[in-house]
This record gives sequence, C-alpha cells and structure tokens, in this order.
Amino acid sequence: MNYYIMTLFPEMFDTIMGGSIIGRASEKGLLGWEAINIRDYTLEKHGKVDDYPYGGGAGMVMQVEPIHRCFEAIKEKSTAKKRRVIYMTPWGHTFDQKMARDFAAEEELVFLCGHYEGVDERILEEIVTDYVSVGDYVLTGGELPAMTVIDAVSRLIPGVLGNGDSAVNESFSDGLLEHPQYSRPETILGKSVPPILLSGDHKKVDEWRHEKSLERTKMFRPDLYEKYFTEKKE
Repeated sequence: MNYYIMTLFPEMFDTIMGGSIIGRASEKGLLGWEAINIRDYTLEKHGKVDDYPYGGGAGMVMQVEPIHRCFEAIKEKSTAKKRRVIYMTPWGHTFDQKMARDFAAEEELVFLCGHYEGVDERILEEIVTDYVSVGDYVLTGGELPAMTVIDAVSRLIPGVLGNGDSAVNESFSDGLLEHPQYSRPETILGKSVPPILLSGDHKKVDEWRHEKSLERTKMFRPDLYEKYFTEKKE
C-alpha cells in the first residue's frame, strides 16, 4: 500500500505516519507514504492556492491548477495501474469498517485535504473517485480525517499488526462492538476477571465474548444491533 496525501500542511502527518504501528510498518516496507505540499505546485509567486468564490460569499476556495499539477506529479512517480483518490468532506459517504476493508484491498490511495470554504468543484469532478466523511461535523481541514482513514486502513494490511487475529476480532469486524477485555492482575480495585476467562475452555470463552458483544452493541449502538439481526435473517 502506498499513500499520497495532497495537503497544505504536510508536516501534520509526520507524527502519525512516522510513529507507532504505522511507522514500524513503513520501516518494514509494508506501506509507503508521502505528504505533498500543494503550494509547491502553484504558479503564483507568493504561493497562493486560493481565491474568492464566484457568486460571492464568505471565505476562499482552493483553486484547480495547483491541485491538478500536484496530482499529475503523483501520477508521474506512481507505478500503480489504478488509484483511488479520496476527498475528505463532511458531505461524503460516512467512513466505516466496511469502507476501510475496501480501501485496504487497493495498492495505492491518494488523499486530497481541503481547506477554507472548500475546493473548486471542477478538480473534484476531474480526479476524485471517493467522497468520504468521518462524521457529521466540520473541521478546519481534511488532514485529521485523512489520518483517521489511513490509520484504520493500515491496520488491515497483512503484517502491519503483530497478531494477525487482532484486526479480525475488533469492533465492527463482524458488525458488532468488541467484547470487554481484561489483563493482569486477576483482581484489582475490588474487581475480578470473569471466571469464564480463566477456565481454559476456548469454546465457552468465545460464546461469552459473543454474548458480551451483543450486550454492548445493544446498549451503545442499538442501530448496529438491529442491523446485525436483520442481515442474519436475509
């Protein structure tokens, strides 16, 4: 997997992409990434990449030319036969685990991070394949949402997680929230680990975990709970 991020603030990606699990995966060659400054591709001598919107209104709009030139530069250095270009926007399709699995099957993802009042519609029509939102709220730019998507997708790339079962057993992997987790010591703060987890009976442990997943999903995400049983009936 290779990630290319078109952004006005490439330095924002150094921490998340260079550290922890994603950083180690990058060092192992399991994924590659490059945050590219859109300002480097403007022909305006002061590095300007935005202008006033036609029709009036508050704010500024990111212009076509710098983004188009930046994207063409990515295409020249890329070896991928096809690429998904993701624009992070509040009006996109809501990001979920299913979408993460879909993206993880690609060999290359390109992210366009917008700012100001948005991006000129013409460049979106020209290059974007996927419009993605991380929730019903507005942020100052697309960088944090892009990081969220990259983190979720990277965990699904084979070899990135130390335990191959980790991504399989996490929340949303089967449509339910993850069951409660416990570690040592066996008793702390007056609370003990459920005895079933100490039994060594793997079948009963799996049954208990599934039951707790159902309980947690019903309590915190009743919409997912109803969807889970609806899909099982189909």
